[in-house]
Amino acid sequence: MSALPSTSCPALFIAAPSSGQGKTTVTAAMARLFSRQGKVVRVFKTGPDYLDPQILEQASGNPVEQLDMWMAGETYCQQKLFDAAQVADLILVEGAMGLFDGEPSSADLAARFNIPVALLMDVKGMAQTAAAIATGLANFRDDFRVAGLLANNCGSERHAQLIRDALPENLPLLAVLKRDPAVALPERHLGLVQASEVRDELEIRLDTAADWLQASGLAIDSEALLHQVEFKAPGVEPVTVEPVLANKTIALASDEAFSFIYDANIKQLQALGAKVTRFSPLHDKELPQADGLWLPGGYPELHAQQLSANTDMLKSIQAFYQQGKPILAECGGFLYCLETLTDLDESQYPMLGLLEGHGAMRGKRGCQGMQTAPLPEGEIRAHAHHRSRSFDTAEPIAYGRRQRHPAPGEAIYRQGHLTASYLHLFFPSNPEAIGSLFSGQEIVHV
Repeated sequence: MSALPSTSCPALFIAAPSSGQGKTTVTAAMARLFSRQGKVVRVFKTGPDYLDPQILEQASGNPVEQLDMWMAGETYCQQKLFDAAQVADLILVEGAMGLFDGEPSSADLAARFNIPVALLMDVKGMAQTAAAIATGLANFRDDFRVAGLLANNCGSERHAQLIRDALPENLPLLAVLKRDPAVALPERHLGLVQASEVRDELEIRLDTAADWLQASGLAIDSEALLHQVEFKAPGVEPVTVEPVLANKTIALASDEAFSFIYDANIKQLQALGAKVTRFSPLHDKELPQADGLWLPGGYPELHAQQLSANTDMLKSIQAFYQQGKPILAECGGFLYCLETLTDLDESQYPMLGLLEGHGAMRGKRGCQGMQTAPLPEGEIRAHAHHRSRSFDTAEPIAYGRRQRHPAPGEAIYRQGHLTASYLHLFFPSNPEAIGSLFSGQEIVHV
């Protein structure tokens, strides 16, 4: 048997003990620092996330895709890394939550693809203890390599020296990142603010962050940072499907209110033969000519009044629904399909009314987690992340199946050709089901 094609590229996995340590800021700073030097930087984000990739894409100047071995599959992740390694001078992967959190975790992903880990830790309020935690993380398992520690929010050189002296020789202090509010990324209730909303401000912050990182003592040409990793092509041929969406147009809601869109989902629709046309429920008066409609998640609660006031668009989508054409509504799109939506100020606004029920925001309490959506067309991997609730809804056709808990997941509704749920679907996990959903045709493998 011939060896699998492979290619080598420097790669680094930025992980942390927990959320809130500054992973996105440091990953973005690193991407901007290297791209500013003329290097091609490809960045990946671990797990289901829409907001961090927008920041990282602006920082690197290249598309950012998700890597998750449960949601996308190991072969999918391997192919994405192999493809990136053929064109990149550096691959960066930003972890999710803590290093060992989740199934699979950031550590599992790093171990599977042999990517060295840079541990990022907010060291405010501790010194030698930071070294102890870093050492424990580095030695908790022996199937991956930790390149060193990035000490964030370090107060002084003396503070840094205490940490440096306490670290073992095989765990160097890669960088000392001083406290600087000028590099903090703007946030809101579901995480970071969308890059498109603060593009000019973000550009300034990204350059400031790159300068901040460069001044940290990070040896950007060191073996610890630029370790060559061999990425192999998958050992199996990718499954192809018939282009059942050929000559079909899918209208995609895409604006300030609806922006939680995986680029991989768009590519999957295109691979099925579809043309994807974007439109704005906020600003446009009617739908473009289309054979299917995709209403993704986003922030409809921040734009509820404007969405409700755009009665021409409401009528256009209602007419589309009456024609019996397929519609997929995810999370924010699901709220848009209900009768009313109550925003964070407790003001209630009429919505599309395609589904019985109402939606309301509920502050900081929310729901999140990985789930499988058991649709009539087939099972699709998905995730939930919302801080709203729906009530007085019709009976669902199914419930999401949680990854690690027996309780029923998110309700899934089917009314006519409208499929709606809080779940965000990852289309590449089951292209056949997605093709069936948007076409009503059975897909045959070729």
